[in-house]
Amino acid sequence: MMWNLDSDWYSPRSLLSSPTHYDFPGDRFIPNRSLMDLDQAHSLLTNRTRKIENPNFDEMYRQKVDEKLSMDSEGRPFRMLVFRGSPKSSRKSIRHIDKMREEEAMAFQNSTNQHQSRRLPKGESRILDAPNLKNDYYLNIMDWGKNNILAVALGSELYLWNSETKSVLKLFQATGGDYPTSVSWSQDSQFVSAGFSSSKLQLWDAETSKPVRCLEGHDGRIATSAWNGHILTSGSQDQSIINHDVRARNNVISQINVHQEEVCSLKWSSRGNILASGGNENHIYIWDSAKMSSSTFLHRFNDHCAAVKALAWCPYQSDILASGGGTQDGCIKIWNFLRVKGRLGSAVSSLAVGSEIVVCGLEWNRHHKELLSGHGFSTSTCQNQLCLWKYPSMTNVGCLNRHASRILHLSQSPDGLTVVSAGADETLRFWDVFGPPRKDASEMSELDSLLSLKISPIR
Repeated sequence: MMWNLDSDWYSPRSLLSSPTHYDFPGDRFIPNRSLMDLDQAHSLLTNRTRKIENPNFDEMYRQKVDEKLSMDSEGRPFRMLVFRGSPKSSRKSIRHIDKMREEEAMAFQNSTNQHQSRRLPKGESRILDAPNLKNDYYLNIMDWGKNNILAVALGSELYLWNSETKSVLKLFQATGGDYPTSVSWSQDSQFVSAGFSSSKLQLWDAETSKPVRCLEGHDGRIATSAWNGHILTSGSQDQSIINHDVRARNNVISQINVHQEEVCSLKWSSRGNILASGGNENHIYIWDSAKMSSSTFLHRFNDHCAAVKALAWCPYQSDILASGGGTQDGCIKIWNFLRVKGRLGSAVSSLAVGSEIVVCGLEWNRHHKELLSGHGFSTSTCQNQLCLWKYPSMTNVGCLNRHASRILHLSQSPDGLTVVSAGADETLRFWDVFGPPRKDASEMSELDSLLSLKISPIR
């Protein structure tokens, strides 16, 4: 059957003009707008005061329709298309998914930690000859500056080894039987200080390789020194500690005479407000930088039973100090001076590495919570070793036994990845022992997929 319509019956203008009645039923999916009573529909949707009824339907029909729309199959009140919010089961499922993600993340972390267990290198990354290196436990004749230059004293001479260019420079040679007994770089790596067996203390300009000045004050060999800004602190066999202001004409700003024997080690904290000093009388003293002129110490630790040369401040806990004792001690002790009451304190933890093992040096790992120790003479098989310890459990990660004689000194590279050890076998051995753990491709892909799951916007 054909329908005859005007050509513009479907145009918008025609639909918005005066109503025209067409006898056209429209499509079942796209109804004819002319068949709709839009005014009545709008009134039914917006009018809430009175009910508009179609006179074509009787009361019984309307009642049946109302029952179908307002009652369920069991006769209970029911409303169609009402907004009820998210069902409880849906919220539970979201929490369940979050919990599963947390459990997966925890399991992945545990598996990653187990897989990335720390391992020591099989050997040295580099070995340098160090002829005439003094075999003396009490000296401190090696230091790695922030300019990536290693300063080391060999007999009466002081050498500078550039770890980037691999070049070697002889800075000076002492005369008249004198020799360097301590070496220390300034914090800006502009100067290197050298203490001598003759009680002399010199400053050298590293760039020009010329002496800057000579600092007086000690009467015995200067076995240790440490920088704190423009303050150079030195310790001597005359049992004194002197703070030198390298900018002032009168360099001595304070002098302390508390140690009963030679001062073996000096270490400033990272903040520069606390100084730790170790002595040959087995004591450790903790000093406040603002009160050193009064010779009043904060604490005295006397748990070691041998000379204390190895001292190291923790890089991530400023109040933690590690110390190691000499012959007949064989202990590494961890101190927290903030928890100590009074002037006499005790170690927070103590590790006996061997009754006959000498602890010659300690270095903290700045990338992991670990501590590296260097050891000397021993009657056991653990002598002449480097040992790596987890902190704070102090469980042993492993040991390196490559030196043919006792280890005398340890120093760390500026990036905190490499440690150099100087041994009585006249060698310098470099160890890539502090590097961060490496992740293989499978671990990275698993981590990336887990992160994408955690940040997915689809709930």
